[in-house]
Amino acid sequence: MKNPLHIIKKPLLTEKNTFHSGEFNRHAFLVDRRARKDEIRSAIEELYGVKVESVATQNRKGKVKRTRFGYVQEPTVKTAVVKLRQGDTIELF
Repeated sequence: MKNPLHIIKKPLLTEKNTFHSGEFNRHAFLVDRRARKDEIRSAIEELYGVKVESVATQNRKGKVKRTRFGYVQEPTVKTAVVKLRQGDTIELF
């Protein structure tokens, strides 16, 4: 198994994700592009000590931006939205 710190890069803290974490007990993370759902589940459970019910992943293709040097493509990223068991919470602040 991979190191959990290599799988989970950082939590995504946006206004929408903060609302979903409070209302629906769902948390979003930026993860390694090669990570599978079962690896993400075990990494979250090991790092934060919570029980994960479900994992939803999304691959976002990087946008092409125009600069004065030509066209540059932003990197492709993978996000994971994790639903926690009732009663479990992750304190990010």
